[in-house]
Amino acid sequence: MTEEVVPSEVTELAGLIGPEPDEIIEVMESHADEQNFPTVGPAVGAWLSVLARTTDAARIFEFGSGFGYSAYWFARGMEEGEIVLTEINADELDQAEEYFEQADIADQAHFEHGDAIDIVECYDGPFDIVLIDNEKQRYKEALQAVEEKLRSGSLVLADNAITAGVIDRDDVISLLNGEKVETATEASRGIAEYLAYVRDHDGLETALLPVGEGVAVSVVL
Repeated sequence: MTEEVVPSEVTELAGLIGPEPDEIIEVMESHADEQNFPTVGPAVGAWLSVLARTTDAARIFEFGSGFGYSAYWFARGMEEGEIVLTEINADELDQAEEYFEQADIADQAHFEHGDAIDIVECYDGPFDIVLIDNEKQRYKEALQAVEEKLRSGSLVLADNAITAGVIDRDDVISLLNGEKVETATEASRGIAEYLAYVRDHDGLETALLPVGEGVAVSVVL
């Protein structure tokens, strides 16, 4: 079972006051439950929608989209523009496109099958928001691949910054403090490496959003 970042009561409250889920989101959540598929959840989803709306985001890129759950929350907060979904699993990507078509918003999305770090090279910047949610050991690589396509004020969001099934929070803290942790998983090391990178980056200011499994939010200075 995934370790709770915040008490379940707080997560429930966040869902009660956040944007009301629509029929597509309800179907997506049922699909996630049936397939035991991890999503960012409605508490984080609400933040994605609010951030897209408050920044007037017109171009969003996702490193790892699954069946489109996070992308759909982003799209709800966008007045217009485009969002690029990337996914290595073709079936999941097809499912994402189907959901977007059902919501009649597929025309504002690009559905890219393959490695997101390769795909981003095919797009010009700048992006207003980037979500990093691919292999945890490649988070830093993902950010470096898109850095030149960001502008002052762009947001970079990294999911699973605190915990996930393959990430140990205590190991991440120890690694960030410069300690050696021989038993740390590759994913834990990847998250620690990413957090150290954004923490020490002169061009970024980063804060931790403790909802869901933790989201590191960086703004380009």
